[in-house]
Amino acid sequence: MDKVEVKSVAPSGGTEAMRRYGAELVGTFTLLVGGVGAAVFAGEQIGFLGVSFAFGLSVLAMVYAIGPISGCHLNPAVTLGLLLSGKLERRYALGYVVAQCVGAIVGAGVVLLLAKGGPEGYSAATQGLAANGFGDHSPEGYGIGAAFLAEVVLTFFLVLTVLGSTDARAPVGFAGVAIGLVLTLVHLVGIPITNTSVNPARSLGPALFVGGWALSQLWVFIVAPLLGGATAAAVYRTVHRPAAAITAAGAERALESERAERVATRRPVDTSP
Repeated sequence: MDKVEVKSVAPSGGTEAMRRYGAELVGTFTLLVGGVGAAVFAGEQIGFLGVSFAFGLSVLAMVYAIGPISGCHLNPAVTLGLLLSGKLERRYALGYVVAQCVGAIVGAGVVLLLAKGGPEGYSAATQGLAANGFGDHSPEGYGIGAAFLAEVVLTFFLVLTVLGSTDARAPVGFAGVAIGLVLTLVHLVGIPITNTSVNPARSLGPALFVGGWALSQLWVFIVAPLLGGATAAAVYRTVHRPAAAITAAGAERALESERAERVATRRPVDTSP
């Protein structure tokens, strides 16, 4: 009985880049619709716990859906951490960030359009669209110092988990579980403080539609997560050395042997009456 031979065809450089960017755009779009959508449409019913799981489950699903293509960053802070730790080629970094921001903007726009279709309509400027904020715009009134520190520390947790769970020595196939759960955790801590960003793209999308205060406070939710991601990369490189470098996308793919087993064996056709 012959087995089907599994062959991998390397795409051209341009095609490979566009596949990665497309995956990041779709994944970040899913994160915004899933997480921000849960906060906007069901926040009063499911509370902080439900919204936290919505963000975590969105990422968990995307790790397995697009992780083998792009590594499922969905977040400029994660992209920065992977770049600084040597797990992402420099030539892809800017394209990843642009794709993430576009996906976040489109995702936030879709949530807003859906919300406007409700019986009472929806105003992003007055109702917030789950934008991140501090002071009067923090869910529990936390100031800028607490907001900045929370975003640095919580992003550090997230990015360090991404780096560690996609390390060459980590168990294969479990990165999505670890990343989804830590994103849930950081939202449980961060929602009362800032509505939880830990992701500049996630903050950018709603802020563009809210305008005003959201845009004026946006810098915190860009600078703090990037600082947290860079710190995570520095800690990872210190703790994990000397580790073999492997990309997040590579770590999130099935082993070659496992992929081969999924291909059905050739069987003779039964021609008996």
